[in-house]
Amino acid sequence: MGTLQSSAMSHSRSVYIVDDDEDIRIALEALLDSIGFQVTTFSSAEEFLSRVDLDKPGCLVLDVRLTGQSGIALQNHLNRMGNEIPIIFISGHGDIPMAVNAIKAGAAEFLTKPVRPQDLIDAIHAALESDSQRRARFAATNASQRLYDGLTPREKDVMSLIVAGHGNKQTAILLGISEPTVKAHRGQVMKKLNMQSLPDLVRFARELDVEGSSKT
Repeated sequence: MGTLQSSAMSHSRSVYIVDDDEDIRIALEALLDSIGFQVTTFSSAEEFLSRVDLDKPGCLVLDVRLTGQSGIALQNHLNRMGNEIPIIFISGHGDIPMAVNAIKAGAAEFLTKPVRPQDLIDAIHAALESDSQRRARFAATNASQRLYDGLTPREKDVMSLIVAGHGNKQTAILLGISEPTVKAHRGQVMKKLNMQSLPDLVRFARELDVEGSSKT
């Protein structure tokens, strides 16, 4: 991405700017608004936390040193909450240890002021794309979990042994049921989970960390 062009994805997601320097907030908002991002600015971490719906897609452009709660403290707070909004730190100081620690704690990027406009825009696009992919994976996992929850306890028993590498006969012996019954349950598992093959079932089980799937 080498130009200051807008992207279709920028119109559907938000960029939050937290900086206690009003001039910087105004400049960044003007820049990002001009290419179609939905921008909201905040003068403090406390204001951000009190006003933002963190369940919505977006990314956070966060100054390291703020009046009140610092940017690093806000990152730690969000981590404790289990919130994974992508954070792009901006700092007026080239503090390498701080940057390393911020990245280790999950920050998407660490940029030094004065920030080059294209560097910030590129970082925001990457952060929003990462956030979109994470949310898609989360939605897919939830959908898979709902399908798995629809199995009966016996179907789950059969599935666990099958994905662990046991054949129908061995599964029947281990569960104390007949082989035809195992085949019937296995068929229901494949049908309810919309699986076409055993490898598909194994991958499904691994995604949900179903007991026994790691033994294959």
